[in-house]
Amino acid sequence: MNSRILFDLHTHTKYSHGKGRIADNAAMAAARGLKRLGISDHGPGCLTFGMDLNGVPSMRKDIEAAKKLFPDLEISLGVEANTANADGSLDISKEEQKLFDYIIAGYHYSYFGKKPFTGLAVVMSGWAHEHGATTSEHARARNTDFIVNSLYENDIYILAHPGDKADFDIDAIARACEETDTIMEINNRHHCLTVEGIRTAMKYNVKFILSSDAHTAGAVGNVENAWKRVVEAELEHDRIINLREGQ
Repeated sequence: MNSRILFDLHTHTKYSHGKGRIADNAAMAAARGLKRLGISDHGPGCLTFGMDLNGVPSMRKDIEAAKKLFPDLEISLGVEANTANADGSLDISKEEQKLFDYIIAGYHYSYFGKKPFTGLAVVMSGWAHEHGATTSEHARARNTDFIVNSLYENDIYILAHPGDKADFDIDAIARACEETDTIMEINNRHHCLTVEGIRTAMKYNVKFILSSDAHTAGAVGNVENAWKRVVEAELEHDRIINLREGQ
């Protein structure tokens, strides 16, 4: 039952959009032989399902309880913050970011940013792009800029599913990840990075991580869909920070 990866830093629980408890994720991580588990629920900006930052102490308490049940498993508390603002800000302030052990950030339809009308335009053009429509150069540049600016303005550890839900310039984003030492995610639940996106990012001195993006405990540590894209893109295994030796 071992996973291909040694640790999974992108998992969700009932504290946001997930279905299970922190202990449930920990149990599956231990069963799959993971050494480290990250709980990274959605930031508060996600409409209807973002985490309540007032719940962070409870999350910490649940993590400590899970550590007692699974003493060989390191459990960290992260957050999957939202990026959609031209100034690069996230849906959690820099002071609020200190509540967490690490920051994952990415674009989601459920966050409209500081300028909701602009945010709605991004959502609409992104939805159209996902269904085969051509994105204007202006829209593509706007989308890329808010990702790139967020990388420079925040201490983001992992960029979540780069290229998902809208049209982005992955080349420019990968260059910014190289310059900011940000890890690029190959997400199991979403199709990004795509094979083409991996190949584009490989031109830069960036590291990659495989993530389950689990929303149920049973998906923790499962990266089989992401692994298929790694193989097709011919990504060097030593560039993946959490790959189990021998894969």
